[in-house]
Amino acid sequence: MVRRPVEGDVDVHYGQIYVESDPDSFGPDLAEAFAGQSAGLCGAASPGALWLSTGLHTGSVGFTVEVHDQAPPLDAVWEEVVEVSFRPVSGSSELVQWAGEASWELDLEETDYRVRYCAKGMDEARRQDTRLGNQPQLDCYLLQFWPAPPAPDRVLKQTSASAAYWHDYARRQPPPPTPAERANAERPRLAQEQAERERQLAYERWDWGGQLPSQALRNVGGNVTGLLRFDPALVHAIDAVGPATQRAVALLAAHHACEAAGLAELDWIAAGLTALAKGRPLPPPFDDPARVWQALESDPRVPDRTVGRSIPPGRPPFQAPSRDGAHTPMPKPEQTPQIVGPAAAEVKLPSPPRPPTQQPDGATPDTLRVTIGAPDPSLRMSQPHMAVPALLGAAEADPLQAALDAVYAAVATYGEDYRTLLREVWSACQGHP
Repeated sequence: MVRRPVEGDVDVHYGQIYVESDPDSFGPDLAEAFAGQSAGLCGAASPGALWLSTGLHTGSVGFTVEVHDQAPPLDAVWEEVVEVSFRPVSGSSELVQWAGEASWELDLEETDYRVRYCAKGMDEARRQDTRLGNQPQLDCYLLQFWPAPPAPDRVLKQTSASAAYWHDYARRQPPPPTPAERANAERPRLAQEQAERERQLAYERWDWGGQLPSQALRNVGGNVTGLLRFDPALVHAIDAVGPATQRAVALLAAHHACEAAGLAELDWIAAGLTALAKGRPLPPPFDDPARVWQALESDPRVPDRTVGRSIPPGRPPFQAPSRDGAHTPMPKPEQTPQIVGPAAAEVKLPSPPRPPTQQPDGATPDTLRVTIGAPDPSLRMSQPHMAVPALLGAAEADPLQAALDAVYAAVATYGEDYRTLLREVWSACQGHP
């Protein structure tokens, strides 16, 4: 039984092509591939990989890969023949061109193979160096696999100076590290990776208030991060109560926000709250966000109420888990680079602000205020403008997002008195299964 997964022209660069089976590796370097071998041409010293040398530097060579169920006879037509042992380290082994430009799946099992690499025309290809597409083939290769226990590499046939060069190169390489030496060399890297995983897990637990989030909380959109800063335990509680209670929490938060802002008695707000309570889509103007804000601005019954900013409670800073008494620091935010020297003259400084443009008659200019750092408790916000997002958020299709968005908007609506609102939400969560 013979299987040929590769047959035809294959491109090579720098006189090399590879067999790779480790999806997490870029393959060995030249010295690693031939470490401790007596045979050149096919480097098998690095587990799960083969380095295959060719006479041609750049261009296409004839290349065939055969997979046999037993050792095939040696064809006298080949000028160079070496054998090595090889065992894939995964269920996927591929013939791979330089830099991964192309690959061919070989469908090798994860078992021990004997590999025979045969070549013809290496010296002529080496002299020509490069083969263009319309030039005749210079060298060709055969790579054969069959199941066999590990055995030393060997040279079966050598006729070319190119092969002699590679055999000499292989014999000058030190032996490869033993499995124990590889394990010792890997130990610091593995320990560092484990420490990083532990730090990431600890930070995520701290970020979510001491408890890792469910997959639903990881995936939910909306204002989950905002509400976490005020009461992370409540975020987890809302996640745990299930869709029916989440809808009830969303409705409660929307009602409380509208009542606190003095909007609940307005007919169009009341219609929206009624639609929420009955599980129906929100009526106009809530079906168009732009119209909602226009209605809020144009309705003279909307009270002029303001509230101070809700300030989340402080919490202890993150402490990374210690390993052997050492702490892994959290990465600091990136700082704006300081550019000095000649390069500074090439940097464009920010343009000065443009003068305000003339507003059309009847237009009302908007003002955007950006706060950097902790919110200023002296700043006041319009309660009606904070309350409307609670109603809109409560209508979200995802019950969990609806509850989180509505509660977060209600927290902003209550301002300094947000804890009163959170007590109501806690009662709703604890009173339902």
